[in-house]
Amino acid sequence: MLGIIAILLVAVYLVFFFPMVKKSKKKKKINDKTAMQVKKLWQIALVSMRERKTLRAEKALLAILKVDEKNAAAYNRLGILYAKSQKYAEAIECFEIAQSLDENASSLHNAGLIYLETGEYEKAAMAFKQALELEGDVPTRYIALAKAEERMGNRKNAIEALEQAYSLDPSISILKQILAIHKDAQDEEGIAATNARIEALITENEHKKRATMRRAKSMRHSANSSRATAQTRTMRPSNAIRHRRRV
Repeated sequence: MLGIIAILLVAVYLVFFFPMVKKSKKKKKINDKTAMQVKKLWQIALVSMRERKTLRAEKALLAILKVDEKNAAAYNRLGILYAKSQKYAEAIECFEIAQSLDENASSLHNAGLIYLETGEYEKAAMAFKQALELEGDVPTRYIALAKAEERMGNRKNAIEALEQAYSLDPSISILKQILAIHKDAQDEEGIAATNARIEALITENEHKKRATMRRAKSMRHSANSSRATAQTRTMRPSNAIRHRRRV
């Protein structure tokens, strides 16, 4: 009797559970195969973009999306590709899909750049602000926002955005952008103040450069002195050798 029950249990397992296990393994195998395919297509897309083979890159990215329709990174890359080809409507669509799949500052920033290029400055400013809410420590995002604000005639907002960028990256190029806005507005006080900041930063950078050069020179001198001392010790005969010579 027990033998019959055991046989029945095995039969039930084979009929109901074994196909599920087999199916699960098969599914994993398909997923692994898909992952390898996507990886290969990514390599083709990236190489093609570097070599400016636009059509080949586009085909590779579309192939990725065919097997992985929720690949936000592929949509983002495809959007960049379309933007470079001045297919702005397609680029915006790709960035919006990428953003819907994965809330990402880069997708928003890229969409903002397209809006900036096509003259939709309010949409551009909104996209840049949303990107900054997600990632507020990137100077280029503030610089892009400043461009949108300036083109809408909001010089004060543009300067504030550039000042935020300058706080993250104190560079002369950002100060020159602030200076250009003051010049455009014929703001003599702003022009004078910004010119003074530029001169002060140039002087500060020169001091830092000289200090760095002095430290490097000092380190080289110390290294040379250490090598010379080591060589002298190697060449100098030991006390035991000198004693044998005297004997």
